[in-house]
Amino acid sequence: MVRGPTPINILLVEDDPSDVELTRRALQRAKLQNRVWIVGDGVEALAFLRREGPHRGIPRPDLVLLDLRLPTLDGRDVLMRIREEPRWQALPVVVLTASDAEHEQLAALAADGFLTKPVDFARLEAVIRRIAGLGWAIVRTAPAER
Repeated sequence: MVRGPTPINILLVEDDPSDVELTRRALQRAKLQNRVWIVGDGVEALAFLRREGPHRGIPRPDLVLLDLRLPTLDGRDVLMRIREEPRWQALPVVVLTASDAEHEQLAALAADGFLTKPVDFARLEAVIRRIAGLGWAIVRTAPAER
């Protein structure tokens, strides 16, 4: 029996509630099947990836959308730690930046993509649609049962 599409798990690391809401709405409008987990700072993002504390039992994310400007531990440090940890090295990370100038500065950290945060809903939706075109399956299909 073949199952339908399985939602993927997206970890959104963002401390601005309005950016969180815009991202959720853009994902819904793009009709992407997914589960979005939200954490508000870099320390909590690493705890989520380690599945520590309140994150025990939560599935590992298939994609991380990472804001750079975060409280406690900024996005650059989070990305560096993700790339240093062997079990997370293949995890796709898309860095959300405030300006295009930051993309070049971050190239050495091995992010899978850099997207400038849009200032309005229509632009954010376009960014989310671009993420779907980066070569990852934003909607993936579960394997057929044997």
